[in-house]
Amino acid sequence: MTQKQVLSSVKDQELIEKRRQQMIKGAITLFKEKGFHRTTTREIAKEAGFSIGTLYEYIRKKEDVLFLVCDAIYYQVRERLEAVIDLKDPSIDNVVNVVKSYFQLMDEMQEEIVIMYQEVKSLGSDTREYVLQKERDMVAMLERVIVTCLPHKITEKDAELLANNIFIQGHMWGFRRWILQRQFTLEEYMDRQIHYLLEGLSVK
Repeated sequence: MTQKQVLSSVKDQELIEKRRQQMIKGAITLFKEKGFHRTTTREIAKEAGFSIGTLYEYIRKKEDVLFLVCDAIYYQVRERLEAVIDLKDPSIDNVVNVVKSYFQLMDEMQEEIVIMYQEVKSLGSDTREYVLQKERDMVAMLERVIVTCLPHKITEKDAELLANNIFIQGHMWGFRRWILQRQFTLEEYMDRQIHYLLEGLSVK
C-alpha cells in the first residue's frame, strides 16, 4: 500500500495532497493528546479545518489517516538523511554528520515517533507491512553510509547491526528522554553515542 492507494473521490492531486497534509497535522495533534483509538474521524476533520463529509472525500476509514501519518514521518526522516548523505565524498565526518542529523531529527519528532510505535499495531496487515518496510529502508540508508564511508571494510552483518543500533539509539532519545535529560543534553548524548560508535569501529 502507498499514499496513492489510499482511495479518494477527489481527482485533483494537488488538492488531495493539501487536504491530507491538513489531516496529518490535525491527527498528530489529537493522537498526541488522546491516542489513535480514542480519537474520532469527526475530531480529526474539525482539527484539520473541514467537515466530516470533506474528510471522507480523501480517505475511506480512520486507519487511512494513521497510515498517512506514519508515511509522512518516514518521508521526513528520509528527506533529512538524503540531504546530508554524501557518498561521493566518503569519510568518517560524513558518518558523524548523518548520525547527528538523524539524532536531531528524532529529538524534533519525539512525539510523532512515539505515536507511530504505539499505534502501528492498529494498522491492517498490508499497511503495517508497508510501514515496517519503510523502517527497513531507513536502516538500509544508514547501512550504506557505514559501508561506503568507513576507511576499512566490515562484514555485511556487522554493517546491518551497526545501522540498527544507530536507528534505535535515535529512537531511545525519544522514548527515554524523560530520564536521559537528567544527565545529558542532546549534544552530550550525541557526542557520547558517536564516541562509542567510532571507538567500536577503531576509528577517530
